Amino acid sequence: MKHEICVVNDFLTAAHREKLCAAAERHGYTVRFFQTPEAAEGQLGQCEILYSHFPGLLRQAPELKWYCCSFAGVEPYMQPGIFPNEECLLTNSSGAYGVTIAEHMVMVTLMLMRRIMEYQSSMARREWIQELPIRSILGSRITVLGTGDIGSNYARRVKAMGAGKVVGVNRSGGSGEPAYDAVYPSARLEEVLPQTEVLAMAMPSTSQTAGILSRERIALLPRNALVINVGRGSAIDQEALVEALNEGRIAGAALDVMTPEPLPADHPLWSARNVLLTPHISGDMTLGWTCDKNVDMFCEDIENYCTGRPLIHAVDRTLGY
Repeated sequence: MKHEICVVNDFLTAAHREKLCAAAERHGYTVRFFQTPEAAEGQLGQCEILYSHFPGLLRQAPELKWYCCSFAGVEPYMQPGIFPNEECLLTNSSGAYGVTIAEHMVMVTLMLMRRIMEYQSSMARREWIQELPIRSILGSRITVLGTGDIGSNYARRVKAMGAGKVVGVNRSGGSGEPAYDAVYPSARLEEVLPQTEVLAMAMPSTSQTAGILSRERIALLPRNALVINVGRGSAIDQEALVEALNEGRIAGAALDVMTPEPLPADHPLWSARNVLLTPHISGDMTLGWTCDKNVDMFCEDIENYCTGRPLIHAVDRTLGY
C-alpha cells in the first residue's frame, strides 16, 4: 500500500503545497491535491491521511487512518457511521481561527457600542445626526461564554482595551488564560448574566451548548446588554432573542451564526431591532495568517503521526471538540 496523503482544500497557495509536500516526503508519504470534492471522487481508495472539510468524502477512503478537518467545528463528524472505520483518528484546526474571529468580535462590539448601524442609516437618508449616546469597551463588564482559542483571543483584546472585568464561562470552570479576571463553570451562568454588559459566545456545537442561552437566561441580562455569537446558532433561543431585542429588554446583538443557515428571507431576525447580521464569515479563509496557521498545524501533526507521538489537535469525540 502506498503511504498517501490527500488534500481537498481550496485555500492553499503554492507555498502551502510545498510545505505540505516537504513534511510528507520526510516520512515517505506522497501528497495528492484536489481543488474540489468533485475532483477527489473515486480518487481516495489508497488515502491514509485526509486533510479537508468535506464530510461526504470520508466513506470514499476505506483505508483512512487519520482525518484532519481544516475547520474548527467538527459537529458533522460526530454522527455515527460517518467514518470508514471507528479507529480513524480525528483532528481539527481549532487554533487557526482565533485571530480573525476575535478581530471580528471586537469590530462588532465597537459597532454596536458606537451606534454605527444607526449612524449609517441616518447618513444614507442624508440626515446629519450627531447626538446618539455611545459606549466604550473601557470599563465594561464582559462575559466570554466559551474560553477556547477564539474566546480567549477576544478576551485578551478587550482586556487590552480597558474592559473593566472579563469573566470566562466554560464547562470546567478553569482556564490558564490571564486575561480573565474570573472563570466560572457553565452551571453558574445565571449568576454572571445579570452583571454582563457584553455577552460574547464562542462555543462549539455539542449537546451541552445547544440552547444554552435560553429564554430564561436572556431574561437575566440587563437592558444595556449586547449579545455577540460567533460559535453556533443553536446555542441561542432565537425567537426569545428577537423578542428581547424588539421589546428593548436588551440593547443589541451581533450574530455571525444563526439557525438555519442561510437565513430565510422572511426570518424575523432580519428585521429585529438593533441586530447586526453577518453570513458566517468571521473565520473567513481569505486572511493569509489563518491559512498559514492552518497548514502549520497540520504539518505539526504529520510529524507527530509519523513518529508515533500523540496528535496535538486531536478531537475528543465524546465531548465534540
